[in-house]
Amino acid sequence: MQSLWFFDDVNLFQVLCPHKFKAYKEEHDFCAYKKKDYIYFEADSANKVYLIEKGKVKIGYYSEEGNEIVKAILSKGELFGEKAILGAEKRDEFAQSIDNSTSICPISVETMHDLMRNNQTFSLKVYKFIGFKFKKLERRLQLLLFKDTKTRLIEFLDELCNDYGYNCDKTGDQIIKHPFTQKDIASLIGTSRPTINILLNELKEENYLDFNRKEIRILKSSA
Repeated sequence: MQSLWFFDDVNLFQVLCPHKFKAYKEEHDFCAYKKKDYIYFEADSANKVYLIEKGKVKIGYYSEEGNEIVKAILSKGELFGEKAILGAEKRDEFAQSIDNSTSICPISVETMHDLMRNNQTFSLKVYKFIGFKFKKLERRLQLLLFKDTKTRLIEFLDELCNDYGYNCDKTGDQIIKHPFTQKDIASLIGTSRPTINILLNELKEENYLDFNRKEIRILKSSA
């Protein structure tokens, strides 16, 4: 699947941030968040969308039993809160910083609508992004419902290859340099961090991959 966050090889932050538009630059500010700070809560007014300049943001909600369900973990260049563009009045999810130096570019819905009305190419990119996001969330739900944990991990690694991977010229391996911790990956595929560690080591023993804290390498024999 084509990368959700970097469609047409264009970083969303470079395309959407009002700093890139002269008419909005002077009146626009960034907001700083520390780890565990909330950008918004469920049921808050949906009057802005947000772009990540740096850091990481967790998107999720709480089940009726009070369990946290993680929908996405986002990093630099990514957009969230986009349902406000489509007319949502209240948030149905929370957004929380999980980095100690997260910087967010907030954009009012009115500003987004102005930009979209005045720039057809910009508008098409926004709608294309939203379409890719819904498609990816649907795919992740199917994985959670119908696949075992090991299969979920392997298919998630395939997504990471598309989003963050490149081929090593010397070995032919696929190298994934990504922003996620093992805890992040566990949350996204609905399991625990110890289970992720066990499965990664199993895949390493099977000569499917190699990994360290900075990267995952899908070996050529498996790619």
